[in-house]
Amino acid sequence: MAGNTIGKIFRVHTFGESHGLKLGCIIDGMPPGIKINHQDIQNELNRRKPGSSPYTTPRREPDKIEILSGIFDGITTGTSIGLTIKNTDQRSQDYNNLKNVFRPGHADYTYQMKYGIRDYRGGGRSSARETVMRVAAGAIAKKYLKDIHKIKIRGYLSQLGSIVCQFQSWTQVNKNPFFCPNENDIDKLKKKIKYLKKTGNSIGSSITVIAENIPIGLGEPVFDRLDADLAHSLMSINAVKGVEIGDGFAVIQQLGSMSRDAMDVNGFKSNHAGGILGGISNGENIITRIAIKPTSSINIPINTITNDKKETIIQVKGRHDPCIGIRAVPIAEAMVSITLMDHVLRFQAQCGKIKI
Repeated sequence: MAGNTIGKIFRVHTFGESHGLKLGCIIDGMPPGIKINHQDIQNELNRRKPGSSPYTTPRREPDKIEILSGIFDGITTGTSIGLTIKNTDQRSQDYNNLKNVFRPGHADYTYQMKYGIRDYRGGGRSSARETVMRVAAGAIAKKYLKDIHKIKIRGYLSQLGSIVCQFQSWTQVNKNPFFCPNENDIDKLKKKIKYLKKTGNSIGSSITVIAENIPIGLGEPVFDRLDADLAHSLMSINAVKGVEIGDGFAVIQQLGSMSRDAMDVNGFKSNHAGGILGGISNGENIITRIAIKPTSSINIPINTITNDKKETIIQVKGRHDPCIGIRAVPIAEAMVSITLMDHVLRFQAQCGKIKI
């Protein structure tokens, strides 16, 4: 299987399956001399880990990080950083009845058709469990960007179904299990999730990630545009079906007089472009949004077929998130961090020291 690596200078390669012994990643290109410890990584993993909230999957994983290489006495050495996390709460027997049946909305069918074999235990490599290593790698990138370049990357739940969460404060985001920025929406979110659990259904969502203190000049014109690479990294997250930069799809109804950003001697007077022009950062906040589809594994019957192409009905039971987006905030932050980290190093390699 190809395509398990992202980045050109800051390169992250992940491996492992949902019900395998461990998941892991190798990080190449990390500059030496940067302070990184277990807790820097663990803090981000704790924000993502399953079983930490009654509103997400009941699967319980400590997601304890193990640093194998590349960090000595809390300092990066410049060599490859090896990280692993052990799976401890697999229930592979829950998937025995799915061994020969394709789950609609999942990668079961495409994996089987492409490779002729698939790990039916929770989807194997296609499971969102794989994203735990993205968060681990993203924690390192996020710390470097903040400590060395003062770049801050934060995300929040901006919509769950019909509930639009208007931004109130970053402080509020970390005070609730939904990563919601508005305290007035918490009760509505709780009621919605409880209803979904009761009915065995699921719902889609949207996540917004904002990167602040961005230097001008990140991104390469044409094929390696910063917005293109951000779209690539965010779209690679499980269940993401759409990516927006700046005003995104709202531009469809905008006039040119509205969508462009006026300038004066102090810079831009608005940020419809989302911080990127011509594939290159313009110094404004980089604003990205992702659309996440509802969980496909739900307790409602649906028609499907078996491996030998016989029609049947499937009803998926197990430990699943009623809304994937609730735990997707740290994952989206991680992918933005990894992409910006790569482009920061690429800028320095070609253009020299970054000016903030």
